[in-house]
Amino acid sequence: MIELLSDILQYQGVKLQNPHHTVIPDGVTVIIGANGSGKTTLGRIIEKGWNICTNKLRSEGGKPKIRSIEFYDIHSMAGFSTEYYQQRYESMMNDEVPTVGEIMSHRIDTDRWRQLCSKLRLNDIEDKRINFLSSGELRKLLIVNLLIDLPDVLILDNPYIGLDSASRELLDDTIADIAARGVDVIMLLCNTVDIPKYTDTIIPLKEMTIGAAIARSGDIGKLRQSMNHLFDYAIDLEKLPTRDEPIDKNVNTVMKLNNCCVRYGKRTILNSVDWEVKSGECWALAGPNGSGKSTLLSLVYADNPQGYNNDITLFDRRRGTGETIWDIKSRIGYISPEMHLYFNSMSDVKTMVAQGLNNTIGDFRRVTSPQLAEAMRWLQLLHIEHLAERRFNTLSTGEQRLALLARTFIKQPELLILDEPLHGLDMLRKRSVRAIINHLVARDGLTLIYVTHYLPEVPECVTHTKTLSAN
Repeated sequence: MIELLSDILQYQGVKLQNPHHTVIPDGVTVIIGANGSGKTTLGRIIEKGWNICTNKLRSEGGKPKIRSIEFYDIHSMAGFSTEYYQQRYESMMNDEVPTVGEIMSHRIDTDRWRQLCSKLRLNDIEDKRINFLSSGELRKLLIVNLLIDLPDVLILDNPYIGLDSASRELLDDTIADIAARGVDVIMLLCNTVDIPKYTDTIIPLKEMTIGAAIARSGDIGKLRQSMNHLFDYAIDLEKLPTRDEPIDKNVNTVMKLNNCCVRYGKRTILNSVDWEVKSGECWALAGPNGSGKSTLLSLVYADNPQGYNNDITLFDRRRGTGETIWDIKSRIGYISPEMHLYFNSMSDVKTMVAQGLNNTIGDFRRVTSPQLAEAMRWLQLLHIEHLAERRFNTLSTGEQRLALLARTFIKQPELLILDEPLHGLDMLRKRSVRAIINHLVARDGLTLIYVTHYLPEVPECVTHTKTLSAN
């Protein structure tokens, strides 16, 4: 049991109101709230913020052994020098990147490693370089690393995102198992549907205020519904910025892959893939974790040098016939978990969003006043204009994802590639982003490729599906 005794709790300048002097009991506790409500801050206070500033926390026997997991933890765990997300596709740049086996060292020879990897279906990855793992595989690896040496308290920040449905069920089984062993689990969630059936206590957050703890009783479905009051969010599609120029209707084939293959040494990622997307079509790209979805999209977005070794047509033009990668990127809007993981802009949010008009990942080109004004329109549409002056790395995961979506949408491109775009968003923001996608497609005739593991997240405009098999 952990007692939060202060009226005001804070971490790195972000403050939370604690009117109930919250007590986090033993067992499985879910802390739930909308994006920006303070969940990540509270998790960091529980892990790192004991008795500093105004924080007063107490637990019988002193501070317990607490460990937490966030997606960005892969950087500190690996200790490698990957600087940008395209590096995983450039073979000459990966010699110094360690393999999973090198990172985990002697742990891969333990029964616990084999047991956890088997439970999460994370097999045969010891020889993979860490930046070749899919986002789902990365999350599973972080979870396995955390569970090998069980702490007293385990904090999981949005643990389900990036996992396919089978992996989510396996993760639930694993968490229930360690909770039964006496480990207290704290889950930070932003969607009521993610509240697991084995939850003991729910603590709601709204507008940086911690609500009274609620002990589970009765049907978990009713308890989930009782949390809907935490989510109050809507967008006005009439304020959606318009496109400067109409889509080129003379383009017939936006993307075509003919017998495409991607290999790294003895590993085959994609094998003989054929796929054609016509102008104005909306496709879902499906497949389990590790099936090569992100690698396939890296060919389309001109991030993967193996694109030159394959028969690829983009916007009616064969790859390698004189176009530059910037010619391609200028016509595509792209977001992915890998881009989010390695995104390290030092600009404020409004500048970072405006830089999406320049087709670069970093802070390499200055933005103009009109571009900044356009960025503010997108921030206002997504109700995150209050983050305009903040640095990207100070935001929560959900806030970062909203900022990256604004950066992607600002181009209103001919081809929109959205790889798991709703990662870390609460349920109403997911609904709003889907509404934006549907509206852009209907209004401007954009072509869409959409990746997700969850069918309810697929926008209504999607009418075609391409499925990749597990390798």
